[in-house]
Amino acid sequence: MKTIANGVWPVMITPFTEDNKIDYDAVLRIIEWYDKEGVTGIFAVCQSSEMFFLSKEERLSLAKFVIDNTPKHIGVVVSGHVAEKVEDQIAEAQAMVDMGAGAYVFISNQFARQDEGDDVAKKRIEYLVNHIEADAFGVYECPAPYKRLLTPEMLKWMADSGRFAFLKDTCCELSQIKAKCDAVKGTGLKIFNANGATLLESLKMGCAGYSGVMANFHTHLFAWLCANYEKEPEKAEKLMNFLGAASTIECQCYPVNAKYHMNLVGVPMSLVTRSKDPALFTSSRRLEIDQFYACEKMFEEYILK
Repeated sequence: MKTIANGVWPVMITPFTEDNKIDYDAVLRIIEWYDKEGVTGIFAVCQSSEMFFLSKEERLSLAKFVIDNTPKHIGVVVSGHVAEKVEDQIAEAQAMVDMGAGAYVFISNQFARQDEGDDVAKKRIEYLVNHIEADAFGVYECPAPYKRLLTPEMLKWMADSGRFAFLKDTCCELSQIKAKCDAVKGTGLKIFNANGATLLESLKMGCAGYSGVMANFHTHLFAWLCANYEKEPEKAEKLMNFLGAASTIECQCYPVNAKYHMNLVGVPMSLVTRSKDPALFTSSRRLEIDQFYACEKMFEEYILK
């Protein structure tokens, strides 16, 4: 089974042109910025990528572009697991794997309805992985259309299969994260926390890194934390206080605010977004991002100099 490297795996946003088509020039600029920021890998065609608002052709085209244009030292995992029919799910997953994705990431709520148990989910997982030829699979506890969190028992079952290498965990609860880390300890399945506020403690518990919204704002700070939290614990604690407080920005007007922030850091793109009306990104919200960016620069000079 292919292994997934520890570190930061941003959930990649999708830039659009003013006429609402994928802006591949801007996609390339994001990849280059991620590289400069020190990412380990990229999670493409996920909810942050607005996968629910992309056509099948767009999902496949976007996945191929990211895979083909990402430097070889950076991994790529992809999702797009939104089709209703299982046959379509399998065909799309296989197409992405054949493009060279490091792992195909399933959406956990696609395994079973909200009123169905893990026994149903296991049967559907077995069917999917037995009909897709891939070196590794992953799972994302996507909040939409409903959040289906994996239990430690379910996660251990998946890890013991030897087919799963990646989990984007969205439980945001340290006791649950610890139980999950304990369940997969010694296996090839790595857990990446999506929650900024709990990241440092989760790394100490055994999480492999960060894969969340805020990696679209200050990726290098998350990369520093994942790489240095054991060597420089005092700085790590101070940085965590900033990262935790800053993570409230994801509740503001995401992903419009992330696209605005990309412009601030020299990655130009429009604010056109399919999943949210850009008009909701008011002047006061822009000012909040401006101030947030200024605080980030101040923090770097004061703490990480």
